[in-house]
Amino acid sequence: MAEQHKAKTGWLNIAVDYGPLIVFLAVYKLASPEGDAPLGQIAAVIKGTVAFMVAAVGALAFSKWKFGRVSPMLLLSTALIVGFGALTIWLRDEAFIQFKPTAIYVLFGALLVGGWLRGKALLQVLLEAVFEGLDREGWLKLSRNWGLFFFALAALNEALRATLSFEDWLWAKLWVFLPLSFLFTFTQLPMLLRHGLAVEEKDAPLRDQPPTD
Repeated sequence: MAEQHKAKTGWLNIAVDYGPLIVFLAVYKLASPEGDAPLGQIAAVIKGTVAFMVAAVGALAFSKWKFGRVSPMLLLSTALIVGFGALTIWLRDEAFIQFKPTAIYVLFGALLVGGWLRGKALLQVLLEAVFEGLDREGWLKLSRNWGLFFFALAALNEALRATLSFEDWLWAKLWVFLPLSFLFTFTQLPMLLRHGLAVEEKDAPLRDQPPTD
C-alpha cells in the first residue's frame, strides 16, 4: 500500500512539473489562427502565456496543499515563468517564453555544479528522503551530473529555438526534453546503487527527479 501511494505521488509530481506546459500547448493550439497570420499567432502566444502563468501558480499552490511543501526548484521555476511570461505579454514577443527554459537550466546547472566544486551536494537538500542510504560521494556525483545535464539541456534548447518554428519547439519541449530527462535518470541508477542507494528505492528517481522546465 505504501509503495502504491508513493507511485501515485510520483505521477502527481510529474503533473505539477509538466502540467502547466501542457496547458500552454492546449490553449495555444486552440487559439492559433488558420493559416499564417502573424497578429493571430502572437495573440495565441499571449493567450497561452496567460494560461501558462495561471497554471504554474496553480501547480505551486497544489504542491503546497498536497505535499505540504514547495521545493526551491519549483518556486524558482514558477517565478521565472511568471517573469518571462509578463515580458512576453508586455513586449508581445514569444522569444521570452522560449528563453525561459534556458535561463532555468543555466541557473540550476550553475547552482549544482557550483555547489559540487565547493564540496556541497545541493540536491541532497531536496531529495535526501528519496535516495535513502546514498553516501556523501554519491550525492556529490549526482549533483554534478545533474548540473552538467542542465547545461546540456540549455544548449539543446538554444539550438532548437534557433532552428525550429515556435510550434515545433513547443512540441519538442514535451517529446524531446521529457524523454531525455527520464533516460538520463536511468543512467544514474548504477552510480547511485554503487554509492549505497537502498535497493528497494531503486525506482525512486523515476518518481522524484529534478524538474526540467
